[in-house]
Amino acid sequence: MPWHLPGQYKPTPSVLHRNQCRSIEPCRKVRRKPSGCDVPTPYLRTMPARKVLFIQTAFIGDAILASALWETWHAAHPEDAIHICVRQGNEAMFQGHPFLAGVHIWNKKGGLLPRYRSLNELARMLRRERFDAVFTPHRHASSGWLAWRSGAPIRVGFDVHPLRRVFTHRVPHGLEEGVHEIARNHRLVEGWTDVEAPRLPRLYPEPLPPVGHAFAVLAPASQWATKQWPVERWIELCDALAKEVPELRLVGGPADAALLEEIAAKTEHPNAVVQADQGLLESAALMAQAAWVLTNDSGPLHLASAVNAPTVAVYCSTVPAFGFGPLSDRSRVVESAESLPCRPCGVHGKTSCPLGHFACGESITVDQALSALDAL
Repeated sequence: MPWHLPGQYKPTPSVLHRNQCRSIEPCRKVRRKPSGCDVPTPYLRTMPARKVLFIQTAFIGDAILASALWETWHAAHPEDAIHICVRQGNEAMFQGHPFLAGVHIWNKKGGLLPRYRSLNELARMLRRERFDAVFTPHRHASSGWLAWRSGAPIRVGFDVHPLRRVFTHRVPHGLEEGVHEIARNHRLVEGWTDVEAPRLPRLYPEPLPPVGHAFAVLAPASQWATKQWPVERWIELCDALAKEVPELRLVGGPADAALLEEIAAKTEHPNAVVQADQGLLESAALMAQAAWVLTNDSGPLHLASAVNAPTVAVYCSTVPAFGFGPLSDRSRVVESAESLPCRPCGVHGKTSCPLGHFACGESITVDQALSALDAL
């Protein structure tokens, strides 16, 4: 088996530093940590059991989409010990996970000094774990630094990473139109798994007791204002569903409670229930039981994908072509029917519309959302 796939990229050797092995053959000179040696794939393949780490300390949706990586790895190497590293708060999504051997947490809260003190403590702990390989889809300096400090002989990241020189293998990254994020991330592991297509992201919530009647889930909030369909549209939608759906569950985090309460108070729907005090895994369990989920391009969209819930996703300032679309078997996308030269205004959302009109959100109608629901 070649150490790079024919017709695909060849891993780029990292810059060699003093006292490092200069061979790209399986490294026999190094006991444990050839910290700059480009170790070929067979070095990892031929080991009887491996201990691997995946680092993704970004937002909720990023961590969920990264779960496709460890799903793919576990399918290819079920005997391996798989660890993940996520930001504090996201670890709750992986409680009771059936095959993860460890979940490591970076506490990003507090000021700059506490944040990086926590990062340094995390790095020391990861080094003690003595991983055989570390993979990071996260493209920020902190993840590269953790990968380097881990001392793993194989460290894999994207070629656009600001600390890409610490990786023994660097993989091309680009926001190609139509390529989903899980397919981009899959490039990190495809040379080690013999799997052409990535597994889908997945969470494993405990099933909820049966409710006994149909209900739907609405997730109206987003961290970014330009990703959030206007509150008036959510109220109109709830009104339109008053005779169609017996119960609506308005879900979000504690910070979203005011928005959810406003919608519930102003809608004519007789049974709009606010649920802003449950955890991420509980929200996923709720979505798994729902008739459908309607959400912005935000974290709840990926929660729904991770439990394969029928989903309608509303895109305001962003576009599905960025690669963060729904992955459920039954899903639809709703976006502005107008041709707006300002859309998309960025890969991520913004705190306000740069031009002040928010036409990408205001022009999306309730009828569009209802038509998408009918098409599920």
